[in-house]
Amino acid sequence: MKKVIEIIVDADGNIRMIYDDNVTPVLAEQGDLKVKRASHVEPSEEGLGWVADLSPVNGPCLSPFTRRKDALKAELEWLGSHNVPIPNGMT
Repeated sequence: MKKVIEIIVDADGNIRMIYDDNVTPVLAEQGDLKVKRASHVEPSEEGLGWVADLSPVNGPCLSPFTRRKDALKAELEWLGSHNVPIPNGMT
C-alpha cells in the first residue's frame, strides 16, 4: 500500500504538510525549514486512555482513545480535513 503525503503550497510559495521522516529532509535541502507542532498525542490526565490535543492550531481535544494509534489516526484525519492548519506562532 502506497503512502500518500499531502503537500500544500500557498500563494507565497510556502509549503506545509504533516511531518514525514522520508520527505522532510528532502524539503530541507531546498531552503529554510521550520517545523512546528500542530498537535500533541498524550496520555489523558486521568490515565484513562489517549488524547489528541489540536490546540496549537486552534482545534479541539479529541478523546478518549483506548489505544494511542487510534488517537494518532484521529489526529491525522482532523488535520487533513482542515487543510493542515498553520500552527499558532508560524504566521
